[in-house]
Amino acid sequence: MSDIVEPGLAGRPEGHGEAHGGHDAHGSQGTFRSYMTGFVLSVILTAIPFWLVMGNVLDDTRTTGIVIMALAAVQIVVHMIYFLHMNTKSEGGWTFLALLFTLILVVITLVGSIWVMYHLDQNMMQMPPHEALQKP
Repeated sequence: MSDIVEPGLAGRPEGHGEAHGGHDAHGSQGTFRSYMTGFVLSVILTAIPFWLVMGNVLDDTRTTGIVIMALAAVQIVVHMIYFLHMNTKSEGGWTFLALLFTLILVVITLVGSIWVMYHLDQNMMQMPPHEALQKP
């Protein structure tokens, strides 16, 4: 045996995690059934918005947009649970905490940007139509 230790394996007993292609043996690997469940849910959550738009099921475009965004949020959660294997127990909860922190920053950035753009639009000084058409 050599004295070279692979990165990330220091302090682990020999053979730990090697049975599953180098992954942890703590349930981070998904089963075929869980992958198929995630796949079927993803297909359904993609087909419903397609049907809503192509069939013009909802008359109001704003309602259609809200329903599509809600289904997109559900699909993100499905992907995180079934394909990325994220839960509150993986890596001592740090993965979930990092995700939560990222989501908070994204929401603050998006809401702040929309709020600033809305107020800029409301408070802009209106130009008379003839000034807008003149070339400098």
